[in-house]
Amino acid sequence: MKFLVIIFTILFSTSSFAKQDVDLEINMKNTGLAYKQAVQASDLAEFNTAINEFIKLVEVSKTAKFHKEPEQSLQGLDKVITQAKLAKKAANEQGLNAAQAPLKNIDNLRKKYHELHEPPGFFELLFGS
Repeated sequence: MKFLVIIFTILFSTSSFAKQDVDLEINMKNTGLAYKQAVQASDLAEFNTAINEFIKLVEVSKTAKFHKEPEQSLQGLDKVITQAKLAKKAANEQGLNAAQAPLKNIDNLRKKYHELHEPPGFFELLFGS
């Protein structure tokens, strides 16, 4: 009986460590929410909680499979993490207002790198790219 329990424990614990695909759409929605909470934070503790969650979610996004421009996508996520860490450092050293510039940079990076993953337009589908 103990042997069966050990086998089942090993079997289920190894399957839980197997790499799971990231649902990028859901992860990005949660990332956006964490970003919004960081931008709207009214105190440093609230900001740190939100920015830490944001960084964690962006790190998870890096494990997703990108079908279009994967190198550029990962590069963009690295830039976002760098800006988030700058925002956190600035907020903790100089106050929440100091975090606004790096947070704005994150939004600009989001816009830039989301263009890589926009669906093709009508004419691009019709005539190819």
